[in-house]
Amino acid sequence: MNFENMIGLGVAGNFTGHLEQAGESGDFAHLTIEDENAPKGIFPFYTPCHSQSFLSTYPLSSSQIRATTNSDSIQAEPEVALICDIEYGNKNEVKMLIPRYFGAYNDCSIRRPNANKISEKKNWGAATKGISNTLLPIDKISKGGVLDDYKIASFLKRDGLLYSYGIDSEVSSYSYFHEKLILWIISKMNRQTENGPLECISKILARCNYPKQAIISVGATKYTEYGEKNFLTENDTVFVVLYPKSRYCFEDIKSMCESETFKDLKISALIQKVTKAMP
Repeated sequence: MNFENMIGLGVAGNFTGHLEQAGESGDFAHLTIEDENAPKGIFPFYTPCHSQSFLSTYPLSSSQIRATTNSDSIQAEPEVALICDIEYGNKNEVKMLIPRYFGAYNDCSIRRPNANKISEKKNWGAATKGISNTLLPIDKISKGGVLDDYKIASFLKRDGLLYSYGIDSEVSSYSYFHEKLILWIISKMNRQTENGPLECISKILARCNYPKQAIISVGATKYTEYGEKNFLTENDTVFVVLYPKSRYCFEDIKSMCESETFKDLKISALIQKVTKAMP
């Protein structure tokens, strides 16, 4: 699967409490949100087109997170990524967004309080985001589908010790999910305007000659107290794990992270070593 031909989009504010923990809720204070439970908007983290923009640098890795060259504060963001087909209709508006696969994703971000756009915190070069090599097929993006059986766990290993980084959460506990989320994303791809931290996605799609597939990260879970207070440093190891709750409990997943061994093909695991920035 060639991710380099897909546009990368993320959903901001789709898990209650995350933006407050990340210190980013103020970025959206002036925006008018039609539903107080709705996410705040969508943002690009990768654009598959030749341009001068930093977003044209392919940022995904399944094995490492590369630190920045300065002292920026970097946090992992455990999420679910959806691999979707895009179908266009009249006037090249997005008509359908069809999720095909899902996997563990790290929307690793820089905490830059003065950034003008969300995207400025999301892509600072190669190996600055993460997606698992194990992608799982989606039967349907509606209640009763395979995603309803999954939870997201995340951990940080530092100096040989494993810490819970994100709160163990049901995938279905996103504020917007299933058909509601997909329809909302389609609307934002077509209608979102340049407004504060948000960008006009329809113009980006046009510049990229209307890509036929997208990687969409649907929102970060809340942090544990440890995850909220500890930023990534060189030699840390980050784990994001999507696992079926019908087969495993949190302690099972913690043990797998301790050994860094995941044998069940029903688990999508992402393991990334934090490495030194390129000069």
